[in-house]
Amino acid sequence: MATAKKSPAAPAKKAAAKPAAAAKPAAKKAAPAKAAPKAAAAKKPAAARKPNAAFMKAMTPSATLAAVVGATPLPRTEVTKKVWDYIKTKNLQDAANRRMINADDKLKAVFGGKAQVSMFEMTKLISDHLK
Repeated sequence: MATAKKSPAAPAKKAAAKPAAAAKPAAKKAAPAKAAPKAAAAKKPAAARKPNAAFMKAMTPSATLAAVVGATPLPRTEVTKKVWDYIKTKNLQDAANRRMINADDKLKAVFGGKAQVSMFEMTKLISDHLK
């Protein structure tokens, strides 16, 4: 009789496992349905981006920064591009940590005498040299 009690319990466990397995494919079907609206949202035509007027305003670099980027008034974005061009041509990025910039004589004057600055600190220091 003890074996009779165990056998009805075993099929009950198997029956419970089958509905759980059936629920998993239903969840997988729901996931692509959620992804479809994202794809539809991505297909909408994007509005034309307008540049921020503050970034596009031509600013005059100081004499120390002019030694690196030139003396003509430039927007902030162009000043940053020219400084990065200078850094890359002179190979001034730190080899171990590419986020750090090793200053040569011209950049040391721009960086306030610091021998090495991070790329994020660099933009802050450059903005101090723009009028």
